[in-house]
Amino acid sequence: MRTYDFAPLYRSAVGFDRLANLLEAAASGDGAAGYPPYNIESVGDNAYRIVMAVAGFKPDELSVDVKENVLTVTGRKTANDDAKRYLHRGLAERNFERRFQLADYVVVNEAALADGLLSISLRRELPESLKPRRIAITSAQAPAIEGQVAA
Repeated sequence: MRTYDFAPLYRSAVGFDRLANLLEAAASGDGAAGYPPYNIESVGDNAYRIVMAVAGFKPDELSVDVKENVLTVTGRKTANDDAKRYLHRGLAERNFERRFQLADYVVVNEAALADGLLSISLRRELPESLKPRRIAITSAQAPAIEGQVAA
């Protein structure tokens, strides 16, 4: 049985708490749910990347959709009419659907396929009303009493 240490994800990915919990739950499941393998990287402040190993898939066989904070990556292999005779078939070219629960205010910027890796760029974009603000502190002079001169 594999165990995964998600502690670095908790420390560096603010807002991904629910995603990390779902990852832990998925990691403890059966092996069929582990296809295709993926990494989640922190690539800067509020910027993340999901990289999935999808060797053998063409861009038109993959789809990336977001609905209600759920990122869904789907791979549908087109039927191959070639009657190949395999001596060993070790490459997994099966259909898949992988779901990721996104934190609030996380948007998908882009998806790119290169060298058998699907990279999905994510960014956390907080609305201005939720961003921290620094409030300037001013010094207020006590008002002078009428008829007296301030010393």
